[in-house]
Amino acid sequence: MAPVSGVNGNSGGSLILSFGEMLIDFVPTESGVSLAEAPGFLKAPGGAPANVAIAVARLGGKAAFSGKLGDDEFGHMLAGILKENGVRGDGITFDVGARTALAFVTLRADGEREFMFYRNPSADMLLTPEELNLELIRSAKVFHYGSISLIVEPCRSAHLRAMEVAKEAGALLSYDPNLRLPLWPSAEEAREQIMSIWEKAEIIKVSDVELEFLTGSDKVDDATALSLWHPGLKLLLVTLGEKGCNYYTKHFHGSVEGFHVKTVDTTGAGDSFVGALLCRIVDDQSVLEDETRLRETLKFANACGAITTTKKGAIPALPTEADVLALVHGA
Repeated sequence: MAPVSGVNGNSGGSLILSFGEMLIDFVPTESGVSLAEAPGFLKAPGGAPANVAIAVARLGGKAAFSGKLGDDEFGHMLAGILKENGVRGDGITFDVGARTALAFVTLRADGEREFMFYRNPSADMLLTPEELNLELIRSAKVFHYGSISLIVEPCRSAHLRAMEVAKEAGALLSYDPNLRLPLWPSAEEAREQIMSIWEKAEIIKVSDVELEFLTGSDKVDDATALSLWHPGLKLLLVTLGEKGCNYYTKHFHGSVEGFHVKTVDTTGAGDSFVGALLCRIVDDQSVLEDETRLRETLKFANACGAITTTKKGAIPALPTEADVLALVHGA
């Protein structure tokens, strides 16, 4: 299966490569209703790693995506969306036998989400190590991934191989587990597999809910977060929704307040946050050792996440740098 190539309109800085799934989210036209009650659905491109790639490109960074789509109308639509948004597509392959994944997303009245997935199996699950574009992976300065690609073979082996190649080439490894429990056989399997690659990552971002899930604690505090620390980590982040985030490095830790906005849909907020962070550090990792600069970077990332919640769907809501600076300086 031949890769699809895309033109990257954003030439600034070093390459940030996102690995994993891209899919179609079907979002109800009304908030606060169940899937069965929804009068209709809006079709929205989604998938956390793809959202991160587009977030990077929207902010003026250099982004690429690696993953597998169905050789169907939705798959080609998604590849086109990446290209339109300035994300390199030479890490994409198409599967002729499996469909692009779909997710129906319930938007509760508070903008939070519940998911129902159609992946039996979907194309993203069928990526093999042999289909990886190793040249692309070796050219990345940051390699970002989630955990959904760990659920089944052969994608799990492709994920592990891609991480290995990126690490050998000197990339910074960035991990956002992006827990989606309905996709896993059990909670125990999810926890075990998410943690199986924990000590490879140098930057890890978890939400408060994921922190509780992974640690078994009902507390979102420093002690709980630091129980997830490993010696190779450079930065551990715990996102707290509208309350901002907590950060932990080898030498310091603290919190950065969030921004209060009118939340419509939280889809993609964490991905926007991650994209902003990676954009700011890809060419200067010394930010991770300078608390003042790291706090400024996280304030910028919090603003990105906040703006992303003000519209339905992740990708249409991802901000430009000008959007973010307007919020940061207006606050």
